[in-house]
Parts: sequence; structure tokens; C-alpha cells
Amino acid sequence: MPHLNALNQRIDRFRNAMIDMQIRLCAIPAISPASGGEGEAKKAELLMEYLNSTGFDSIDLIKAPDLDVSSGYRPNIIAKLKGESSEKTIWIMTHMDVVPAGEASLWKGDPFRAWVEGGRIYGRGVEDNQQDMVASLYSVKALVDEGILPRYDVGLVLVADEETGNEKGIDYVLLNSNHFRQQDLIIVPDAGNAEGTLIEVAEKSLLWLKFETLGIQAHGSTPEKGINSFKAASVLITELDRLYRIFSEINAIFDPPVSTFEPTKKEKNVPNINTIPGDDVFYLDCRILPEHDIREVLIRIREMADVVEERFGVKITIEEVQNSPAAPPTSTQSPVVKALQQAIKDTYGVEGKPVGIGGGTVAAYFRRAGFEAACWSRNEETAHQPNEYCVIDNMVDDAKVFAHIFLQP
Repeated sequence: MPHLNALNQRIDRFRNAMIDMQIRLCAIPAISPASGGEGEAKKAELLMEYLNSTGFDSIDLIKAPDLDVSSGYRPNIIAKLKGESSEKTIWIMTHMDVVPAGEASLWKGDPFRAWVEGGRIYGRGVEDNQQDMVASLYSVKALVDEGILPRYDVGLVLVADEETGNEKGIDYVLLNSNHFRQQDLIIVPDAGNAEGTLIEVAEKSLLWLKFETLGIQAHGSTPEKGINSFKAASVLITELDRLYRIFSEINAIFDPPVSTFEPTKKEKNVPNINTIPGDDVFYLDCRILPEHDIREVLIRIREMADVVEERFGVKITIEEVQNSPAAPPTSTQSPVVKALQQAIKDTYGVEGKPVGIGGGTVAAYFRRAGFEAACWSRNEETAHQPNEYCVIDNMVDDAKVFAHIFLQP
């Protein structure tokens, strides 16, 4: 690949411009209306302006209608650059939306006024997902500025709604466009590790459940007059831990290699100490290996709830907040995995390893639609945390990984 050194040097010269783009993007809180925000329209305007000035051959704005935002839509952008051959397209897909900042007192600075410190950029969204969004933007700009044609067509996909379900994002794009083909290479830089070795090719089934336990409220001094919903729910939580033993199969491709069943969110019940609660709500986060059927998990959970109902005289309802069966995995021998492995090795000097994860990524939407996709980036895994940061070297060098793949035969 005779042009690779020129592209890498060009990307190195983009370092300050990439930092500036991060700061500009961070200043636009592209938060879903489900989380109290106004969506991604303003952020998309900035990105469209950049794309139009860069030299892409086509730019398509796909608007998913959404009456919960003032713009009336959620934007999804598809930009393409022609290569030597249009036999296939190399896609890099990132998402524009970010999660809310959370507790302001936990931040060292304003989460939406990004700042640079110690080789890092701090701010909400700078790693998730702006690090590799910016890397993808400038990897293509390096091609254009150097006058180098990629081996195949290159496409950037910038989507909405990744953080709150994808209905207005990649799900809408796949249902309302025909940009993608079976032979394409699809890279989703929305998972990774600090070494840059993790190539995500499979995900567990995702099951989120809401448990509401109804008893009878009473004074704390007269428990015999009530039925303590909190106590019953707590017993159920301990019973649910048996799911680890029931669904105990190990699959070494995943990290962790087992199914997980963890109680997470707990809603408030009574406001004072001396009242026995009659209503209690908690949630369970299940990440289930593809070997297990979600329906069987639900049957076992219902059986456990029935036992607790009978013991305490409570009523337990179970609501499915999310039920996403595992998508077919991407083959560890697929062209997209092989391309990433070669580029990672040449850029970072490490071996990329195909693995499965418990977290959900938008790559699953491609896999369910019949496309092989792989997730990769080199990151510090600070997504959704206070003082989220992006290592600047990772942003710059990830752009070199993408450029490497653009030149591969």
C-alpha cells in the first residue's frame, strides 16, 4: 500500500483540527427526547456543513419523523466517496446522540464545554461516540486532500437514537433505504478496549425486566396488619440469583463467558421509615448467551415469582422493558474481521481478537438484517461516566486504522 505513509502523515497534521471538531461537537448536546433533550438536528447541521466541504460524492439525509423534538425529525446521514471499484463499500457507522451528563458535581468542568488536559479531551460524548466519528471524518478527508482513491467505495453513516433504542436511527435507515449490500464491509466503532485488541463479533441476548410487587401498606409498628412488598421483593431478588446456576453454560468467545442476571434499578417505595411499603419496584438486567432461549429464562423467572407470591401473599407483575434476542454472530473469518486485524496490527502492533460481549451495539441491527458487521475502536471505556474522556492519540490512530482498510486490496 504505497499511499499509506502519506495518509498517516496527513492524519497526523489533522490532530489540532480533530481536537477542534471534538470541542465543537461536544458543545451541541445531542440528547434524545426520551432523556429530556432535543435530539440531534443541530449536531447534524454542523456535520452536514463539514461533509459538504470535504468532497464526498453523495450525501443523503434520512429524516426519521419524531414529534417529540422541535425539528420534527431525527437525522441520519449517509455520505459516500467513490473508490477505484464500486464492487463493495467500506462503511464506518457512528452515532450522533449522547447520554445526559448526569450529576454535575462529579465533573471537573462543564461536560458540554470540552477541555484538553494531559493528552485527553474531556466532555460528554467525546469517546462515545465522537472519538471515532471524528476519526472516520478525517480518515476520508485525508484521502481527498491527498488525492488518493480508496480501493473501494467508502461510506460514513452518522445515525441518531443509538442511546435510546435505535428506532429513529439505524433501524429506520435499514427499513427505509437500500444503501447496504451483502459484500460490503461494515465497521461499527462502538465497542473496544484500551489495547485495541477487541473486535466484537457477537452479542448476548438482552432482557430487561421490571418487577412490581404489590402487598398491603401498614404502620411499621404493626407489620401483622400489612404485607411487606419490599421484603417479598428482596426474597425474590435472592431467588433470581439461582438463574446463574440454571443457565450456567460457558461460551469462551464471550467476555464474560457466562450469562448474567443482575438486579439494577430500585424505585422509591415509601417516603418515611415507619411505614411498611405496599408497593415495590425493581429491575433485572439479563445478558443471555445465544445458547439459551429467552422464553425459557422467562418461564423460570415466573416460576420463582409464583413461589414468592404464595409465600408472602403478594401479587408480582413482570413487565418486559426490553427483549432483544441475540443476532447471528459475524464470522471470525469474515472479510471485515480480517481487514480490521491487518490494519490494527500494522497501526498499533497488536493482534485483534474476535470476541462476544454482553453489551448491546448497533452492529446487531446489521446482523439481523443479514449483513456481517464488526465493532472495534481503541478506547478507555469511559462512556456514560462522569469526566468521560477521549485519548487524543487513540482518535488520531483510529483514523489511520480506517485509512489502512480503505487502501486494502
